[in-house]
Amino acid sequence: MVSGTVQGVFYRDTCRRVAEEHGVSGWVRNLADGRVEAVFEGHPDGVETLVRWARLGPPHADVRTAEVRDEQPEGLMGFEVRHGSGA
Repeated sequence: MVSGTVQGVFYRDTCRRVAEEHGVSGWVRNLADGRVEAVFEGHPDGVETLVRWARLGPPHADVRTAEVRDEQPEGLMGFEVRHGSGA
């Protein structure tokens, strides 16, 4: 979960491109409360690269917090930008 100025700054699309460059699967989506939620799966080095990137975001983002937690892998393939929002 990433908060700050993270919507309307190409956060999701840039996240997708960085994930694909590093062979990381998962998804990213905007939430109704202004945060962005992302799930990363893959080789630990690639996932760590994405977590570090998520804490910075693209050039126009202003990331305030990035909450990271480990979860059981779901076996995701590829990386997608999900539309719509959850809470």
